[in-house]
Amino acid sequence: MRRGSSLWLSLTAAALSAALVYGLYVVQRDQLEQQETVAVVVPNRFIAAGERIEREDLELRRLPVAAYTLDMVSKIDAASGMEAAMPLGKGEALLSWKLNEHYLHPRTGESTFQIPREYIRSVSNGIRAGDRVALYASGAEEESLRIFPEPVIVASVKSSANVEVDSLKQSHLMSLVESNMEGMYAARRDANAMIEYVNLNLTEAQWLRIDRLCKGGSVKIVIAYSPESYDRMKNAREAKREGEGRERDE
Repeated sequence: MRRGSSLWLSLTAAALSAALVYGLYVVQRDQLEQQETVAVVVPNRFIAAGERIEREDLELRRLPVAAYTLDMVSKIDAASGMEAAMPLGKGEALLSWKLNEHYLHPRTGESTFQIPREYIRSVSNGIRAGDRVALYASGAEEESLRIFPEPVIVASVKSSANVEVDSLKQSHLMSLVESNMEGMYAARRDANAMIEYVNLNLTEAQWLRIDRLCKGGSVKIVIAYSPESYDRMKNAREAKREGEGRERDE
């Protein structure tokens, strides 16, 4: 009987020891995981909204793994050359939704084409650089049609004096990068001149299609403001609010 009790006590003690060792292992593992860090990209100076981010403006800083989120940028090359969609503080982790592509610059496979004035029937007075516009073909005899299913990006709109058409009080482009819909609306209302020249970012195939349609003179282009520009700004502002909410929660 005594032998049985002794054996039982030995087994119980061994089990308790094993449980204690395993518990210590779990605690130490959790502590090590919390102490582990990951490299994220941070600005080494304050960067204003709309400013282009250069490689020398960025550096890597290590954060605890527990503080890392999936929207943090981890590679300098991923942020270099982008635009700040909002002010970026020195040393704060760079979040992907706070960055904009340099969208006035033509993308790979595109070039910036100035549309000849004789090709244009009408231009929406409200369009500004950075907008997305829809292009329509209009002719006296031919049936009117939309030239491309997707909108194209406006690189610039110029007056007869070769000055960018914009509001003198509130820059449309600055309102766009700051997701300031009220400022964007005001900038569209207050223009410093009439639009005379429109530059669009187009692929070669897109430009050749426009040229084929219009060079005979019977068909001209109607350039219309696309609501996608507004929708993109609205989405950017909502993303900004969500990001600010996440930062407050953290």
